[in-house]
Amino acid sequence: MTARRTLLLSMLLLGIAGMGPAAAANLQISPVTITMRAEQSSAGITLQNLGDTPLFGQVRVFLWDQANGEEALTPTQELVASPPIVEIAANSRQTIRLVRTQAGPAPQERTYRVLIDEVARDDDPARSGVDIRLRYSVPVFVLPSGVPGKEALDWQVYRKDGEWMLRVQNSGNFHAQIGSLTLTNQAGKDFVISSGLFGYVLAGRMRVWRLPVPKDAALQGPLAIAVNVNAKASVARNSTPP
Repeated sequence: MTARRTLLLSMLLLGIAGMGPAAAANLQISPVTITMRAEQSSAGITLQNLGDTPLFGQVRVFLWDQANGEEALTPTQELVASPPIVEIAANSRQTIRLVRTQAGPAPQERTYRVLIDEVARDDDPARSGVDIRLRYSVPVFVLPSGVPGKEALDWQVYRKDGEWMLRVQNSGNFHAQIGSLTLTNQAGKDFVISSGLFGYVLAGRMRVWRLPVPKDAALQGPLAIAVNVNAKASVARNSTPP
């Protein structure tokens, strides 16, 4: 059998509530973010095929965590997808049901990612030497029980190996979705880090990013941090670096 190269195009769909469905090629997914109440046992994702030929895919669920400042995905049965294998007819739609197997109250938010891979059929005569597969990553948040969840962020900007780094610690019980982000130094110079979605810091976790600024950027000392957190504008200050 002739070896075939596979080109994997990954799309990280980190939407916020109120955003429309995410689309690529002929597959449309809605919603792009799922939030479940503490007592809620199930939710759904709708897959719509806008094309004139069937689409095939697989659905996998992972526990989403953050360790040592990095993202970590682990297979889980706490949340299961049904069906895990899908065939969506032309100009049709199908709903994937997500079911919690350990539904019940929790003191801290639980977080998952649902990976949906669009795959080509082995017997597709139109296939070429390069298979194009699309991957969609949908975040799922299960809210903590009791009082409403709230993020609590500590910001640190520091140097490491000659690069400027950003460390954000979230000591709250609710995730922080970081949107547009601008740093302003003592001289009043702005450094636009992100004009859209920057990333997430999960509840009780820490994330580290390398900042997209020159190595000689003047980011020493106190900084004003203008940032959108969970779709709300706020201004923070950096604390003493580690």
